[in-house]
Amino acid sequence: MPTSTRREFLRRSALAAAGFGFASRAASALTAPAFLESPGSPNEKVNFGIIGTANRAEANIEGVQHHNFVAICDVDDHYLAALAQRAPHAEKYNDFRKLLDRRDIDAVVVSTPDHIHAPATVLALKSGRHVYCEKPLAHTIHEARVAAETAAKNKRATQMGTQIHAGANYRRVVELIRSGAIGAVREAHVWVGKTWSGGERPKDASPVPPHLHWDLWLGPAPERPYHEEIYLPANWRRWWDFGGGTLADMGCHHMDVVHWALELRHPTHVEAEGPPVHAETTPAWLIARYAHPAKNGRGPVTVTWYDGGKRPPQFAEKDPARKLPDWGDGVLWIGEKGWMLSDYGGYKLLPEAQYAGFTQVPHSIPDSIGHYEEWIQAIKTGSPTTCNFGYSGALSESVLLGNVAYRTGTKVEFDAEGCRITNSAQANALLQREYRKGWTL
Repeated sequence: MPTSTRREFLRRSALAAAGFGFASRAASALTAPAFLESPGSPNEKVNFGIIGTANRAEANIEGVQHHNFVAICDVDDHYLAALAQRAPHAEKYNDFRKLLDRRDIDAVVVSTPDHIHAPATVLALKSGRHVYCEKPLAHTIHEARVAAETAAKNKRATQMGTQIHAGANYRRVVELIRSGAIGAVREAHVWVGKTWSGGERPKDASPVPPHLHWDLWLGPAPERPYHEEIYLPANWRRWWDFGGGTLADMGCHHMDVVHWALELRHPTHVEAEGPPVHAETTPAWLIARYAHPAKNGRGPVTVTWYDGGKRPPQFAEKDPARKLPDWGDGVLWIGEKGWMLSDYGGYKLLPEAQYAGFTQVPHSIPDSIGHYEEWIQAIKTGSPTTCNFGYSGALSESVLLGNVAYRTGTKVEFDAEGCRITNSAQANALLQREYRKGWTL
């Protein structure tokens, strides 16, 4: 369709949408095959397919709300109906594969449980769509690698949902670390107090509600009966078949700033500890240690993750001169000259007396135009995104390696180039999963 004609169509669609830019199926069909090229103007609206419409998806939908919602998809008809009230002209789907058969979608937003991230993302990329996917990028390390490689091969604009990456505070923390304010960093400790854990698979089953398409919710995961109290809306995170516990839930958010500041990618070795391993559910607490090699003039770095109430040993220090201030979830950076505590919204250089007259370093990282806006502009103009799959794929792989080390009780040795674990066949087998019949990556 000529660009000028499409712009006029989008203008009329936007006027008709009363606040949200939702294109009708009949009108949007005129744009086929729009996804083969990015929109021609920075002011032009993007045709979106929305995969996942509730819970975590709500914020992602708000992030792209001023564009055209051509099609929406959810396995829960109630969730789907709720969004359809705001998007009356968007076509409704339960199966994302059918949504991706359309020819009028430029980009998709994937906000599903972890085990659906890669199947939806990779299929969308292969079909030529730009993709925004919630963290972690995938359920397995192999899936994350395939997603990143597919994005690069198809030259699509991508962004993973580590929204805090766009915040000003993370930029200031990265600037401080790179400036040498606390000296060379050899250790970083990252912790989150929450936990997703525990439970046994129920011996009984519940009738599947008529509004829930349970088989589609399972997707590539092994078949199992539905139970009304066990899996939805969020407890899937504590089952290995669908999620990866607290580490998979929060690791990409909090370890992101460490990877960014120190230019980390894949660790060479990972070891982990926690309660006895359960075959089906994730641990109540976990400590994982990631050994990263020297790079670009800095020495090797050890990153340690804690969840479920575990914290860095430095918080147990009795010496008043070294006692850390009260601090919630965050990162403790250990430098040769000093320490720093940081979290989503702030930071503190330690010891405070040493840094009493500290002068803030000049800003070297521009403020973000917004996490979603970065991606939308990339779709339109080819500009970069800061959490593209090239970066966030490696971050996701690194995070998920902690679960592999824990589940096998092995100090795993990771060959990043070959995407394999070299010292344990059991651990290597956990890098990917067998999909249920009818599902492919």
